[in-house]
Amino acid sequence: MSLASEELSDRIREHLGLHPAVAEQRMFGGRCFMLNGNMLVCPMKDGGMLVRVGKDGHADALARPGARPMTMGGRTMSGFIEVTGDVLEEDDVLRDWIVLARSFVDTLPAK
Repeated sequence: MSLASEELSDRIREHLGLHPAVAEQRMFGGRCFMLNGNMLVCPMKDGGMLVRVGKDGHADALARPGARPMTMGGRTMSGFIEVTGDVLEEDDVLRDWIVLARSFVDTLPAK
């Protein structure tokens, strides 16, 4: 795990607090934060973050500063957004992305 993703993970933990349904799991070459077994956010090596927004929230999330489609193997992953690290430097912006992810993940059944 890179220093940038470790620092971002620490900040995410502060925003999520001690919630019994939140867990950390190794995924995508890093550590993702899960809520009730569903991926919420995942810090990336470059200081960016993957955010789960759902298919219905995808277009609106892409309109936000620093947002771009998440791609894996050349394929766009609908419902997931990659946010660049520079916009996440502001705590309010990081919090807003976590809240957006949580508002979607809260609608999913627990795994």
